[in-house]
Amino acid sequence: MTQAAAIKKPQTATLDALYALIQEDLKRVDALILSRVKTEIPLIHQIASHIIASGGKRIRPALTLISSQLCGYHGQRQIPLAAAVEFIHTATLLHDDVVDESKVRRGLATANEIFGNKASILVGDFLLSQAFQFMVGDGSLKVLKILSDAAAVISKGEVMQLMTEGQPETTIENYLQVISSKTAVLFAAACELGAVIADQENAANNLREFGIYIGIAFQLIDDALDYAADQAKLGKTVGDDFREGKITLPVILAYNAGDQQEKAFWQRTLGERMQEADDLEEAQFLMQHHDTIGQTVAMAERYCRKAAQCLSAFSSSPARDAMLDIADFCASRAY
Repeated sequence: MTQAAAIKKPQTATLDALYALIQEDLKRVDALILSRVKTEIPLIHQIASHIIASGGKRIRPALTLISSQLCGYHGQRQIPLAAAVEFIHTATLLHDDVVDESKVRRGLATANEIFGNKASILVGDFLLSQAFQFMVGDGSLKVLKILSDAAAVISKGEVMQLMTEGQPETTIENYLQVISSKTAVLFAAACELGAVIADQENAANNLREFGIYIGIAFQLIDDALDYAADQAKLGKTVGDDFREGKITLPVILAYNAGDQQEKAFWQRTLGERMQEADDLEEAQFLMQHHDTIGQTVAMAERYCRKAAQCLSAFSSSPARDAMLDIADFCASRAY
């Protein structure tokens, strides 16, 4: 089985039902986001519009919208809160691309590649400020705590990831802690908000756990795709994680399973960052040899099953079915 075959399985779920349920709310979220980045400072509008309009499935704000439906909420608070979630996410993308020196995201040149690092960082800060204005505007200390705590944990997760760069001996436990912090915590917050604004405290923990599991699965698949995807579908350069010395699960599993010669390869290419032209191909070969892409996908599928179990406490409904589709989709998505 090739690397790509390990992840290019028949996709069993789409997000069509999800977006059909939330399409009107999502339009309002997008309109609110665009209104907030139309400032008197053209550069803010240019950079923010570039990354916001570059695509993406808006899955994080979608989770806030659908979880509020699941919990029977009929007000309007989900709109600005979903926008806050998306602003936090977009700000982290701008900052991450600077840190990673990325040149392509979602098939387009990154903002830092077009506008420079300083502008990208400062506009990322602006988007975070907008997110906090939405939080304060909601008027709930509980909401403010959920999102501000998430923002703090994300920052810690990014630093933790930086500390593991070039260390293929990193443990799986440490890796999962990193992705739980830098990725899954925002999924969890997005889901929990729906229960909180609906005053469904009993549902909050289940939805938060659902978000954590989905977020972990989402990042696991991202990390597998970096070595095994079709580059045109991935929307970024395959092997970016390898070139940047990032330690992800496929690397950790290959390092743990490798002999001394293989361990020396990972130490040279990732630890010392001494990479030759054919090293990415060799890395992919070693991953295929030890089936680390398949193992990574299998772990993602396990987390998705755990996420689905978190919804067993909810009565059957279109919203619940749509969230189950998200669990299926996160493990089987093509990109």
